[in-house]
Amino acid sequence: MPEPRPPLQLLRPDQPELQPRRRRRRRSRARLRKAGLGLLLILTGSGILLLLLRLPRWLDTLLLLSNAVAYLIRGLTELGLGLLQLLVVLLLVLLVLLALLLLLGGAARLLRAVLPSRRPDA
Repeated sequence: MPEPRPPLQLLRPDQPELQPRRRRRRRSRARLRKAGLGLLLILTGSGILLLLLRLPRWLDTLLLLSNAVAYLIRGLTELGLGLLQLLVVLLLVLLVLLALLLLLGGAARLLRAVLPSRRPDA
């Protein structure tokens, strides 16, 4: 007969003696990594804010903003004009196709009316 197995023990967080020691090191490394990443994010955000605060000293931000808005308006105007010209070209192409279709249709009807039909009229 096989020997009975010992009962399984459940691991609880309040019993550190049952937890493996490797996990503590990983946890401490993970905490250190999280803390380092947090400090890095704080320093990066602070540096960007300091650069933004010094930006008006380096260049005229109002002039930059007004130029950006002017370029945006000019670009949107040119985009609108470009789309309008494209629509005009498409309309002209459609008119040419319609004219050719009408010419072909009229020529076909004229040929049918002028040429004698092959079947006798009833």
